[in-house]
Amino acid sequence: MRDWNVVVVLRGQMSRAIALLRRLGLGPVTRSRFLDVLVMKVGDPRALLESLDEKVRKTPGRLLFLSRIIPCDHSFSFNSPEEFEAKARIAIAGYAQPLAGKSFHVRVHRRGFKGRLESNVEERRLGSFLYDRLESAGTPARVTFKDPDAVVFIETVGNQGGTALLPREELQRFQLLPHD
Repeated sequence: MRDWNVVVVLRGQMSRAIALLRRLGLGPVTRSRFLDVLVMKVGDPRALLESLDEKVRKTPGRLLFLSRIIPCDHSFSFNSPEEFEAKARIAIAGYAQPLAGKSFHVRVHRRGFKGRLESNVEERRLGSFLYDRLESAGTPARVTFKDPDAVVFIETVGNQGGTALLPREELQRFQLLPHD
């Protein structure tokens, strides 16, 4: 699936996870070529998160095979590290306004492009891009890894990327969101 907007990371039990996600009926789910990684295309990624979070709260321990879920706001294709960075910048540029005057950091979870795309290098570059954009707009922000107001996530699965801006409230509320 090339046009996904949700990444699901598992702790094994692929078949069980696929069955659960299909039963929810919110959109198609597909195995990626990466171990324990599924992608989905859903109409409302936050609704998927709500539904799964409710199941986790009702039956703690029964869905431990779900490691984390990232609902993406924007998706893009890329064929080189340079194209990744250019398209990621376009995708996250819209996050500048909600980040104005707040604290944040950027996380890149890369699957594929091993040796060609370095997560920590891209995190710094894209974080600097947002920081500079906010500074030049007169709405400076602060980069912090300790209790930020929001985290910008950039997920890659092969040559597809997706971005998400997740505020502290959502990161604290939903157990299946990444907690880095």
